[in-house]
Amino acid sequence: MQQRVMRNRTKTWFLFALMLGILVAIGGVISASSGSAIWIVLFTGIGLVSTAVMYWNSDKIALRSMQAYAADPQQFKGLYDMVHELAQRAGEPAPRIYIAPSQQPNAFATGRNPQNAAICFTEGIMHLLDPRELRAVTGHELMHVYNRDILTSSIAAAIGTVIQGAAYMLMFSRNNNNVLFSLLGAILAPLAAGLVQAGISRDRETSADHDGAQLTGDPLALASALQKISGGVQRHPMPADDHRVKAASHMMIASPFAGKIRNWFSTHPAMEDRVERLNQIARDMGQQS
Repeated sequence: MQQRVMRNRTKTWFLFALMLGILVAIGGVISASSGSAIWIVLFTGIGLVSTAVMYWNSDKIALRSMQAYAADPQQFKGLYDMVHELAQRAGEPAPRIYIAPSQQPNAFATGRNPQNAAICFTEGIMHLLDPRELRAVTGHELMHVYNRDILTSSIAAAIGTVIQGAAYMLMFSRNNNNVLFSLLGAILAPLAAGLVQAGISRDRETSADHDGAQLTGDPLALASALQKISGGVQRHPMPADDHRVKAASHMMIASPFAGKIRNWFSTHPAMEDRVERLNQIARDMGQQS
């Protein structure tokens, strides 16, 4: 397991380096066209500031985007007990618990670190899943917190946003020596950044599936929950053109948008692949799928 963790971390940091390389390259092209190196410094600074803002405010932004409210400890006592039991099992602090008023079954974790984290469940997922499945989903989300995945995804999103802005500026830079190069860079850079960001997100989801299943000891329950959630998303899709939903979509346990199209820009692995991996984990544990 330790080897797999190190491999995933190495892959994530490589993808981060690739995103930063794209950002610096755009700044370099604009600097060359303007005759000033200030643009490299500027875009690097913007990337750092954007990352810091996302790091410190990711929980507020995500919870506000879903209009989530704090779960009452008495009304949701079973949920509180479940979260605290798994947190104790992991030897980590329990996050704050929120409920989002959405019929779609989904959940996400957010926050800059385990001491300042929150886990949010939609009303839809509370009605759809049985206690065993909800526990499995809770384990998945807790491992996002304990693996610092919220920080990882927030940094990737911040850098991706800056790259898009820098690429837009590149399109209108006065690079008379190679207009075609600038145009291609302005188009291809955001695409490349989007591919890398999606790759980071998929990698984090796969790790959370594995680590969450190890935490609960019940991979089959998570597989069953994911299948139910997938069907629920199709029945109650969230609006794909709502920027507030998009801001939190990559954090959710399943993509909140309708459709099952596989593509390189997907922020989540294909559901059937996730279920098959969980079934394999169950077999490795000696459980019958």
